[in-house]
Amino acid sequence: MEDLQALLFDVDGTLADTERDGHRVAFNRAFSEWGLDWDWGVALYGQLLAVTGGKERILYYLEHFRPEFPHPDDLPRFVAELHKAKTRHYAEMLGEGAIPLRPGVKRLLAEAKEAGLRLAVATTTTPANLSALLDSSLGIDARGTFQLVAAGDVVPRKKPAPDIYVWAMDRMGLSPDRCLALEDSYNGWRSARGAGIRSVMVTVTDYTRAEDFTGATLVVDTLGEPTAPPRVLGGLLDEVGPIDVPTLRELHRLGAAHG
Repeated sequence: MEDLQALLFDVDGTLADTERDGHRVAFNRAFSEWGLDWDWGVALYGQLLAVTGGKERILYYLEHFRPEFPHPDDLPRFVAELHKAKTRHYAEMLGEGAIPLRPGVKRLLAEAKEAGLRLAVATTTTPANLSALLDSSLGIDARGTFQLVAAGDVVPRKKPAPDIYVWAMDRMGLSPDRCLALEDSYNGWRSARGAGIRSVMVTVTDYTRAEDFTGATLVVDTLGEPTAPPRVLGGLLDEVGPIDVPTLRELHRLGAAHG
């Protein structure tokens, strides 16, 4: 069995619970700015999360919820500019400290880096969103935390396709059996598994808690802190303390053993 060398992190929902009170609100602010009478409520946004990628989400909404909307002559440009406005609103919210990291994230990143593990990001969010989140929560040296950032449109197909993980591992010269992926959603779990990564830990959010993670190495509610350990919801361990490097090495071993 190969030793664990790298942790590959999803962003939205994994590093921070960005969806309900972050991206959703930013979308609505952009809609209002553009004079659109669209409102993505909490329940509706939960449905839209089945589609990965913000621009793709807007197109899906138009097709399935607003078929009567008169399409502009250049629909892709309209969607891209609307999404750019949404990204600006999201960055402003992050700058105000409105979206903190999830419990245990900052601690684990520091412990993993100290232990010599290679850290990377594999996400469908835009690089601008990622930079804003890391700068607001980890400080100006945040991007130095990760050896590689695989984000946005660097690959043609977004999660649940495996492309973003394959791209990241190729750039880092890593094989799947040396990696552990950290995700929060079924689409993310499928993406990592499709790339051949057998060790996948899931930290669910309110939106993803009910999804089917059968086969995940471990499913917990958070990474946990010393005073607030995570709750195990599924996987190959019945009980854990705050997720730390030794725990991740054990999960990697179990993931490899169970395939």
